[in-house]
Amino acid sequence: MLIGLLLAAQIIVSLALVGVVLLQRSEGGGFVGGGSPSGMMSVRGAGDLLTRTTWILGSAFFVISLLLTILAGRERGASSVVDRLKIDAVDPALLNQQKGPRPPAGTAQPGGPQSAPAPLQAPAPTINNPFLGGAQPAPAPAPPPPQK
Repeated sequence: MLIGLLLAAQIIVSLALVGVVLLQRSEGGGFVGGGSPSGMMSVRGAGDLLTRTTWILGSAFFVISLLLTILAGRERGASSVVDRLKIDAVDPALLNQQKGPRPPAGTAQPGGPQSAPAPLQAPAPTINNPFLGGAQPAPAPAPPPPQK
């Protein structure tokens, strides 16, 4: 309930802040309106009013953002991501089981120290030429010239 009210206030403050910032002139003159040279609605007075309003709305935006962050953190409680994963429900015996049949004891296992890995073979390069109609094997590269 409180978070909903703060979100509504945050939206209203942000829209008002955008409006006040857009009313200001880039050189700091504020919105230029009529009025006497001295007083609240002069160019200088309008600039001061908009500057103060911007500071107040900006501060309110910052405070409401902090309150929303604090309240959202407390709503979740002290639970962490690990607590939400329910790791306690996982059976450790199932994690340690190996998949597939085990080879008999004393035989060489693939990938063990007795067996060497198979050499890698690169695929044969092909050239796709649309004029010849399909993929054709690439010509063998010329051997490098002998070095002296």
